[in-house]
This record gives sequence, structure tokens and C-alpha cells, in this order.
Amino acid sequence: MTDDAFGGLVAALDPPLIVVTTAVGDEQAGCLVGFHAQSSITPERYCVWLSKANHTYRVALRADHLALHFLAEEDLPIAAHFGTLSGDTVDKFADLPTERGVGGVPLLAGWPNWLVVRRSALLDEGGDHVCLPAEAVAARHDKPFTPLRLSQAGHLQPGHGNEERHDPPTERAAR
Repeated sequence: MTDDAFGGLVAALDPPLIVVTTAVGDEQAGCLVGFHAQSSITPERYCVWLSKANHTYRVALRADHLALHFLAEEDLPIAAHFGTLSGDTVDKFADLPTERGVGGVPLLAGWPNWLVVRRSALLDEGGDHVCLPAEAVAARHDKPFTPLRLSQAGHLQPGHGNEERHDPPTERAAR
């Protein structure tokens, strides 16, 4: 197998993008995610893969709940906000109105399509992302949407490279 063959196959999938948010105590975190999928119909389960380089990953290690905000094509600015800034140095929620959801997760105020999940496990196979299988506990679907896809946001420069690794606790939590 070649890297080109693998890359070509997965690039053709063009996954929809979501913003994942979570919190532990007063520490909030959020990031742009392209690796996510429904994993069971009954019971309702969803998996999210978080980069080990991200501040959100390190907060999610200590969190029970995550909020998944489904992005529409017109949501590129929020994708850029959560995808290009690093939560290690910037409070991504400072200028964004939020509401508290189940388990204390920050929900983007008025967001029309979201899912809150309770983390049930963590699977780390040694790659640059970890899988968080989770149980759906709350949802909102107010309007149909055409998902924002990776190909539409591929020009964004991530706040961290996939080769970066950090040790918990997070830098902001240590201050």
C-alpha cells in the first residue's frame, strides 16, 4: 500500500466538519473535527476522534460530555475560529455567546444543529488521534443544512500540527 493510495481514497470521502466543545470546571475547550461518525443505531452512539495535539483533547480526557456542533456550508468563519486558533494560548469562547448544555458543555448560543454525548470509553491505538465512543444524551435539529466539508475548509492552517504532543494538564489549566 502507498501513502498516495490511502490519501486518495480518504480524500474522496470529503467528510463533513463539526466543532466539538467540552468543559471541566471553568476550563472550556473546542476544536474543529473532521473524524466523526455514528457508530450504533440502537442504542444511539457516536464516535469522535480528537487530535492528541489539541487543547480540546487534553480537556476531553477529564470530561464526561462533549457537544458536537454540525456545521453548514455558510459556517466557514466558525470553522476557521475553532480550527486555526490554539486553545493553549487563546480562549476561543471569549467573544462567543454560549449556553450550558447537559454535563456542563458549552453550546454555541442559538446553534441550530448539535448533539451532546456522554463519553463511554477512549481508544488510543498509538496514532495521532484518539477515538471517543459516546452515548447520545441530547440533540437539537432545528433546520436542514448542507454540511461544510473538508474540501471547503482545506485551506485553513491548523493551530497545531498532527505531530505535536502535550502532556496533561493543559497549559492554560496550569496557570
